[in-house]
Amino acid sequence: MKIIYFHGFGSSHASGTVENLRNMLPDDEVVAPDIPIDPVEALPYLLSYVDEQKPDLIIGTSMGGMYAQQMRGYRRFLVNPAFNMSTMSKGMKTGEHKFYNGRYDGAKTFKITKDIIQHHNQMERQQFKGITPEDKENVWCFVGLHDTTVTNAEAVFKKNYPADRVIRFDGEHQLNDKVIKKAILPMIEEVRAMLG
Repeated sequence: MKIIYFHGFGSSHASGTVENLRNMLPDDEVVAPDIPIDPVEALPYLLSYVDEQKPDLIIGTSMGGMYAQQMRGYRRFLVNPAFNMSTMSKGMKTGEHKFYNGRYDGAKTFKITKDIIQHHNQMERQQFKGITPEDKENVWCFVGLHDTTVTNAEAVFKKNYPADRVIRFDGEHQLNDKVIKKAILPMIEEVRAMLG
């Protein structure tokens, strides 16, 4: 299988989750882009990236889950998706921030401006448009029972997708080895079975 991983806010392709997925799925190809900071740039870039890569599955965590939701026509796992980055995220504050991991372009810091927050807000209001019946069957929302970072993911998801697409797991906001093994890998195997 080919899997694309979309990282969370302030992270990169070098997220520890990418490494964990590659180690646990040695026969699969796991690729990960660096997501641009401004959604005006990020969303078109990710749509183009996904169109080029043609993945069997997209896994997005936090902000990456919000972007993954918008990749219509693909199977998607949204892990603790941050659907309301502009209003909820503790990190989405104006000023300079450090990236958690190395980026392809070597950037160490990034700036959040009022315009970027406004761009997030504008995108968030449009993010659920154009959902097809097929999309509703190909999206799963994973919700950490102890997530204190994103607390409304399940409620927002259920307004737009069937409730039976929610999978709750015993974990926090970020994925770790245990959660990947217990919650994510079994569902990856279900997707593999669907692909035949």
